[in-house]
Amino acid sequence: MNMHHIRRGTGKPLLLVHGLGGSWRSWSPVLDDLARARAIIAIDLPGFGETLPLPGEVSIRTLADALTDFLRANDLTGVDAVGSSMGARLVLELARRGSVLGAVVSLNPGGFWNDWERHFFYGSVYSSVNLVRLLQPVMPTLTENVASRTALFAQFSVHPWELSPTLTLEEMRSFATSRSFDELLYQLAYGETQKGAPLNSIKSPLVIGWGRDDRVCFPNQAKRALELFPDARLHWFENCGHLTHWDVPGEATRLILDSTG
Repeated sequence: MNMHHIRRGTGKPLLLVHGLGGSWRSWSPVLDDLARARAIIAIDLPGFGETLPLPGEVSIRTLADALTDFLRANDLTGVDAVGSSMGARLVLELARRGSVLGAVVSLNPGGFWNDWERHFFYGSVYSSVNLVRLLQPVMPTLTENVASRTALFAQFSVHPWELSPTLTLEEMRSFATSRSFDELLYQLAYGETQKGAPLNSIKSPLVIGWGRDDRVCFPNQAKRALELFPDARLHWFENCGHLTHWDVPGEATRLILDSTG
């Protein structure tokens, strides 16, 4: 399957995989700095951004299949990869499968919740995206205003008032127009649970990064992620929420380059 993507920079390729509702533009806070050191390929997953939806089920499994096909078709098998949120779970799934990716950095991955956390994740994100859809006519005004921008992004960032109005508007537009959002949200919460990888089965570097103040995927879930992926190294981001590359872009960039270099 063809996926819309952008390429920036030169050097060793590095794949960027966005989160639920996002697009390649979600990586804007770190894109230029990463492109100074690597050849960046930032994709729009099927049903998001400018890529057409999958014809059937939309789940981590089917997205992983589609992304594998894309990498093989573009001679990118074995590429280093970074994912955020849902994209972070997706790159973990590909790391688990083996022979698809090289070094992997997984930032605040979803899918490691218990029952009440699962319901909280689904209910809070479902309510948020429906509100975002209703507010689209006034979204430029809301993202430009510090108080309303803070209210919109309080679940995702520890300092949403500092976020770029342009970036937040693009993200809210993407959330509202993503054709696969609803089905994938349900699949993430209530679909197939994430399988793990036995110790010593993942040979390339694997780092899981987590924000200490994540209000979407709570920090206690990091322990479950490490139990399923014992080959991973955990990196904590202090004073950081769910969107690591937004809250601490400099630290996120350094971790990505150091872990995949």
